Amino acid sequence: MAEAASRKGARRAAPAGAGLAASPHHELDRLIHERVRLAIVSALAVNASLSFNDLKGLLRITDGNLSVHARRLEEAGYVECLKAFKGRVPRTSFRLTAAGRRALQRYLDHMEALIRAMRER
Repeated sequence: MAEAASRKGARRAAPAGAGLAASPHHELDRLIHERVRLAIVSALAVNASLSFNDLKGLLRITDGNLSVHARRLEEAGYVECLKAFKGRVPRTSFRLTAAGRRALQRYLDHMEALIRAMRER
């Protein structure tokens, strides 16, 4: 009986949502989970596209910080970087790809499941 009670206690000690990570389908997307990258993807999800300067100002980050994080998202296929010229001035803008939109939706679904699991305790 003590053995059964200790097993039951062990189940209670497991972190909420621990079962969510058991399947690769439910793993947290660490690429999007990083604060700045989540902010970039979220901003692009509600805007058709944003210029480099608009995105930098919106997120209040440096040029270098935006460049590094945007490149990681671009390499993953989540963000598309568009380069153009306005007159002689180069203009860089970003847009969320369909893969990026799906990744964000999976991430949000995962976070909602974690919140639900915590509230059910």
